[in-house]
Amino acid sequence: MQENNQLLKKKVISGLAWKFGERIIAQLTSFIVSVILARLLLPSDYGAVALVMVFISIANVFVSAGFGNALVQKKDIDNLDFSSVFYINIAVSLFLYIALFLAAPFIAGFYNMPVLSQVIRVLGIVVIIAAIKSVQQAYVSREMIFQRFFWSTLFGTLISGIVGVYMAYKGFGVWALVAQYLTNSFIDTTILWFTIRWRPVLKCSWKRARGLVSFGWKILLSALLDTGYNELRSLLIGKIYSAGDLAFYNQGDKYPKLIVANINDSISSVLFPAISKVQENTEKVKTLTRRAIQVSSYVMWPMMVGLGVIAEPLVRIVLTEKWLPCVPYIRIFCFVYGLWPIHDSNLQALKAMGRSDLYLGLEIIKKIAGIIALLASVKYGPLAIAWSLVITSIASAFINSAPNRRLLNYSYKEQFMDLMPPFFLSVVMAAVIYPVSLTRLPDLLLIIIQIISGIIVYLVSSVITRQKSFKYLSDIIKHRDISR
Repeated sequence: MQENNQLLKKKVISGLAWKFGERIIAQLTSFIVSVILARLLLPSDYGAVALVMVFISIANVFVSAGFGNALVQKKDIDNLDFSSVFYINIAVSLFLYIALFLAAPFIAGFYNMPVLSQVIRVLGIVVIIAAIKSVQQAYVSREMIFQRFFWSTLFGTLISGIVGVYMAYKGFGVWALVAQYLTNSFIDTTILWFTIRWRPVLKCSWKRARGLVSFGWKILLSALLDTGYNELRSLLIGKIYSAGDLAFYNQGDKYPKLIVANINDSISSVLFPAISKVQENTEKVKTLTRRAIQVSSYVMWPMMVGLGVIAEPLVRIVLTEKWLPCVPYIRIFCFVYGLWPIHDSNLQALKAMGRSDLYLGLEIIKKIAGIIALLASVKYGPLAIAWSLVITSIASAFINSAPNRRLLNYSYKEQFMDLMPPFFLSVVMAAVIYPVSLTRLPDLLLIIIQIISGIIVYLVSSVITRQKSFKYLSDIIKHRDISR
């Protein structure tokens, strides 16, 4: 038993290291590429692709969410399970692509943007690629061999970035973004195909698939609700306002999400299979969940608060002044994403314990509240829509935490105490570095001073207040025993 625990700990730490490495390198590359593309392309180009990605994202849920999670969560599994999901995913993805292909002219007509028809038909191929990749991702996650993600994501991001920048420089406009998305998905999936041992057998068992459906359909429906709800905002902004407004909204969402997704996805990707392996031991599940909330909050909050402080000069330098309208959105989304650790860690615990019924129930409650907030704010403009997310995010933190008060004996007070210390330290950091913004320093020098000062203030405050997460991360870096 002790050996199994130590092995799991090693896999968790190794998995986190590889996932963090993958995310940092890949997203650094992606960030550089996006900056270049933002300078070369118009906001309307981004808005057009953002509208198309609404429909692509919803279609992707059908092939990426339910069965993939079920493959990771199921205790006993073999190649027939994986192969059955593989063939079903391919069939579903082909059906979805045909539906998108036929619907493309109607979508383009609805938004009065003729280019959308062709873009949807070309970019829709991503759905078929995602059907293959979702099974590969489930295999890698279940085996906790996250180094495979590192290489596939790195080369996919790098090569697709080169393709996108070259086409944007040559004046292809919106098609530069389309080519970047397609190339990234294709290369990522191809590299995974050649670097993992799994291959589908020529068998498909409906009996096995039905067994996975009992867990997976609730996760699938939950993901559909979440994706549909999030993309509804983009649909409304694109229809009621303009592609430019949608581009500013999405760009404001993009950069905070870029940081948080890297950290949070890394932790949740490792947390879900790790908890699945000990799902019957509630004390271990609680320990892993708490650690995830503590560590991700400790890392995320200073980044979110710091990004909010330096947003305006950063946008001027990186994206140029034509993108300054996205600054208020960046600051709003910084707070929204700062709450992600408590959302995601609680939900990952529910999934890993097989409680997809509770997972679905929470999504329904949150989405009803969210749609009410959205409808109440939509007539006041895109900025009001963004502010409504602040209210729903706070409410969702309490909703997502509720089941684990009973299942894990993880009270609101404990969760609050795990989440809030990094937030308060980040506020102190912001109070120290914000006055520098009032000076007339050049933007680049201003950002450098604020970032360096912010890091020093945050780390010194962590030492003074004896933050557990600071010590935990320090011990990992120094290769000490982290079983405490």
